Amino acid sequence: MSDDLTTVDAVRGELKRLGNPEIAAHSARFFKSGPGEYAEGDQFYGIRVPVQRQVARRAKSLNLEQIVELLHSPFHEERLTALVMMVNLFKKSDPPSQERIYDSYLANTRFINNWDLVDSSAHHIVGAFLFERDRSILSRLADSDNLWERRIAIIATYYFIKRDQYMDTLLIAEMLLGDTHDLIHKAVGWMLREMGNRNRDVETAFLQRHYSGMPRTMLRYAIEKYPEPERQAFLKGTA
Repeated sequence: MSDDLTTVDAVRGELKRLGNPEIAAHSARFFKSGPGEYAEGDQFYGIRVPVQRQVARRAKSLNLEQIVELLHSPFHEERLTALVMMVNLFKKSDPPSQERIYDSYLANTRFINNWDLVDSSAHHIVGAFLFERDRSILSRLADSDNLWERRIAIIATYYFIKRDQYMDTLLIAEMLLGDTHDLIHKAVGWMLREMGNRNRDVETAFLQRHYSGMPRTMLRYAIEKYPEPERQAFLKGTA
């Protein structure tokens, strides 16, 4: 896999060629694409993520418009490959170009429509772009009717967490405490845990205020790295 891919059709053709029906069937189940599930109707070629990343690197010459065209695909792997390409392009772009990528990302959230798509891109693009800018857009995303925009809001703060800034994570986590979707519970718990890995006192203070009303999945994710006695105290409501 050494030849560059210079067109959208070339990327699509390569991904289709690399597909595996058995992996595709597993992915369809794993990513909940059945009737009534959160990714109903999604389609899969059946390609492992490291292979998709290799394809994205071979398509390094595609511009933003071509990447967005690929993002509009009905195939999950094409959308993920497009987002990997978008992240790669963002990282090597100047500030005006980064702003165009950020704007395109938020204009196309309806295609960033599964947890892996969000998790592989939101902090690299949305978090990175907002790091030295006004971050109020995150509150608007957290208040969205769109499940994936709400997940983008909390996952974007991972960029800040890695730089020891926690206020936005705390703000968005508090907004999402009453969310009804398990994928939000997991995302919030994950970000609280990542914050705690860097500053346990900040996480503990947040949990002390909110753990009794937190969804169980969110709490379990958040306290995963706590010593067992502390974990049990939170779970039993005696912390």
